[in-house]
Amino acid sequence: MNSSPQSKEFIGFGTFAATRFSWRYLLSLFVVCASLSSASVFASGTERTHDEDRQQLRALMAEVEAGINAQSVDRLTAMMADDVTVTWLNAEVSRGKPEVKAYYSRMVGGESAILKKYETKVSLGAPARFYGDVAVAEGIADDAFYPHKRDPFHLDSRWSSTLGKIDGTWKIVTLNLSANVFTNPLMAEAERWIWFAGAGGFVLGVLAAGLFVFLRRR
Repeated sequence: MNSSPQSKEFIGFGTFAATRFSWRYLLSLFVVCASLSSASVFASGTERTHDEDRQQLRALMAEVEAGINAQSVDRLTAMMADDVTVTWLNAEVSRGKPEVKAYYSRMVGGESAILKKYETKVSLGAPARFYGDVAVAEGIADDAFYPHKRDPFHLDSRWSSTLGKIDGTWKIVTLNLSANVFTNPLMAEAERWIWFAGAGGFVLGVLAAGLFVFLRRR
């Protein structure tokens, strides 16, 4: 049976439409694949950059620890931004490097200082988080304090820091130090002294009462 001219024209149009649809589909698929590939390459490059940043932050943390243990406030502040803000364990706040140095000199080292020396061992609590040229890190510190007027003591504390990449170098912008005010060696020591004072008061009270009775009977 012979096809009419109209049928041939319809079949030709259908073949053209199917072919055009196929090319559009393939082109769309190619664009999607290219986009995914570019995103993967970009993510890999970003991760490599963060690996380098993490190495720099670990080196910074090691230098801060070494500076503190060497009682060198200059090494400590060299790792800080000029407008750094530090909140210390006693809740005092230092703003800027001069205030950090003044606080450290008042607290550590000198004859009128509270501490003969201060040592620490720091560690990360979790991987640092990056927001462009800003990083947020937190961790644990095992601190050893050597006061002039009492025996040394240890304190487990927490730290958190915001760091910024300034002129290509990571610097501490903020540093916050904190400790458990309810459970720590100083609180435990205070509780022992309260117990000793209470026990001593009780014994003195018993002795005073016995003496009073003895004198009354004479």
